[in-house]
Parts: sequence; C-alpha cells; structure tokens
Amino acid sequence: MKATSQTITPKYSSKTRFWHWANTLVISGSLLTVLVNATLFDGGSSSSFIQKELANAGANVSQQQARSVAHGLEDQVWDVHSYFGYALAALFLFRIIAEIASKKDYSFIQNFKLTLKRYLSNQAVKSQARYELGIKSLYVLFYVLLFVMVATGLTIAFKAELGLDKSFSHSLKEIHGFCMYPILGFIALHVGGVYLAENKDKKGIVSDMINGGLKN
Repeated sequence: MKATSQTITPKYSSKTRFWHWANTLVISGSLLTVLVNATLFDGGSSSSFIQKELANAGANVSQQQARSVAHGLEDQVWDVHSYFGYALAALFLFRIIAEIASKKDYSFIQNFKLTLKRYLSNQAVKSQARYELGIKSLYVLFYVLLFVMVATGLTIAFKAELGLDKSFSHSLKEIHGFCMYPILGFIALHVGGVYLAENKDKKGIVSDMINGGLKN
C-alpha cells in the first residue's frame, strides 16, 4: 500500500517567529541602554562619582571636567541606543513586508477581521470572542506604538539632515520617550498573560513560538 504524506501546518510562520524573538532582543537592548543612562550616567551623581574616583587615583579635575566625561560616556551609550533603533526600524519594515507577503492563515490583519466578525455575529461565543478581540486589539496598539517609536527615533537621528529646529526635536524626544512606558506595560501584560495561559489551558505557547507548533 502506498503511504500518503500529510502536510504539517505550523501555527506560527518562520517569519513571525524570527520577528518575535529578534524584536524581543532589540527592544530589550534598547531599554537597557535607557536604564544605563538613567542610572549610571545620571547627571550630577555620575560626574561627582567620576571626580571622586579620579581624585582617589591622584588626578584633580573640576566638576565641569568630570561632567564632560560623564556626558561623553552617556553619548556613547546613546550611540548604542541608536544602533538598536536602526535594527528596530529594519525589523518593523520586515514585519510589514512579511504581513503583505504572508498567506491568509498567517496574516494578522485577516485574523483580526475574522475575530471581529466572530465577536459581532456569534452571540453563543461572545465571551471568548471578546477575549480574543481584546488580545488582538492590544497587539494593534503595540504596532502603533512601535510605528511611533520608529518614526520619531529616525526623525531625531536625522534631525540635522531634515533641518529640524530644537523645539520640534525636543517635542519628538518627549513623544519618543513617552512611548517607552506603554510598551513596557504591553510587555508586562504579554509576559503575564503567557505565564497564566501556560499554567492553565494553553500550554506550549513559548515552545510553539520557537518551533512553530501545529495548527488546531
């Protein structure tokens, strides 16, 4: 008897899995640079520390000189932050291209539409549909925040080439910095939600995002 081959359809495409984990690493690295500059190189405290340590080593420097050193170190960390920003922009573009080129089953937009349709039409499963729609709506918000983060970051990086004035550039920096907080909130909700799901009725979410899983 001739054996029949069965096509195995993964739950998550390879493109989605690559984007998810690469995005995780890039965002983590970007947030780490912000944390370093907000703590180790935080204005007066870091310059005082530098001045004190140099004095202990036998070098006498002024507060202004120590502040210049601290500012230089801070700039180096921001340079690393910029590299993470370029990587985030490249990944965001990759996600858009992957979405356009993806099959219907893997399209986030198509899945969102189907979830919305189920919520609006099927009263029997309204509660489950509401939950799924809420999850996907959070992802929509996350993508919007990523877009704002990437757009403002690139604009700030090329402010000289774009001829932006200081006041407008400062406003963009405030928007760029603000986006970090809701993104952190999303990450906390995402990790917490995955943890709860793994310990209830949806085991294997993390491993599925690594090996692809199987469609139900």
